[in-house]
Amino acid sequence: MDTTKLRGSIVPLVTPFRDGVVDFETLGALIEWQIASGSHGISVTGSTGEPAALTLAEREQVIAYAVEVVRGRVPVVAGTGAHSLADTLHLTQFAERAGADALLIITPPYCRPTQEGLYQYFVTVAKATSLPVIIYNIPGRTAVNLDPETLARIREACPNVVGVKEANVDFIQVSRLFDRCGMDLLVYSGIEALCFPLLALGGAGYFSATANVLPRELARLYDLTVAGQWEEARALHFHLLEMNEALFIETNPGPVKYVLGLMGKIRPELRLPLVLPSPENQERLRAVARRYGLIAE
Repeated sequence: MDTTKLRGSIVPLVTPFRDGVVDFETLGALIEWQIASGSHGISVTGSTGEPAALTLAEREQVIAYAVEVVRGRVPVVAGTGAHSLADTLHLTQFAERAGADALLIITPPYCRPTQEGLYQYFVTVAKATSLPVIIYNIPGRTAVNLDPETLARIREACPNVVGVKEANVDFIQVSRLFDRCGMDLLVYSGIEALCFPLLALGGAGYFSATANVLPRELARLYDLTVAGQWEEARALHFHLLEMNEALFIETNPGPVKYVLGLMGKIRPELRLPLVLPSPENQERLRAVARRYGLIAE
């Protein structure tokens, strides 16, 4: 696809459950609400979508359903990374057949590969698909960091590797990425408080869990910068800060699902070992939701 469309606020959707099974009706309603609210893209079965709690069949169903509901109105970015190479290849090739527009593939978790291992892994996956590939670098969850030099090697071998989602507290990495890979690299923030700073460096957008509850605001943040309205964008960045911090008071997506439940958007269910926030943190989230006008006083 035209990668210029892979910009802006690409919401990493939660996977709603009802009585322990995927709630597709609610998922469809969430997608419609996101598009109506101005989100520039829809991503499913990424970290916020609880992929580790879904079976391969459920991940396929969620990806196919999202493509069906979106109907080309915005890009659908399918999270297809898994623990094993075989499962990643399976989901990647399924997503392409299902009509996804791009892929989000996490660095393999738990096994802590070397940079050479990461290079060979992503080259193998990228060569198995014609879709644009966005690598998801999240050292806090996978215990490995994809070095900018390694990404440059991957891109040289595989032109369809078009970008990287950086959920990396080392913000210097972003400058190194552009320096090693060029300014045509699509770099997205995966850390909510760094969405605005990343745009200032030339980033393509972000996958922000906060967009699940404040989609208009996250879309507007990007739109303001495109329009050159940096002062307004900066003010919105600081306006979002309290919600960004509150939604990560416990492991994502527990707080996000709790707030969506308060808003009446979903039934706030997670699959073990993830659980809803503690009673104390629920009270804090309820207070923050009130201050943002998401629930009544």
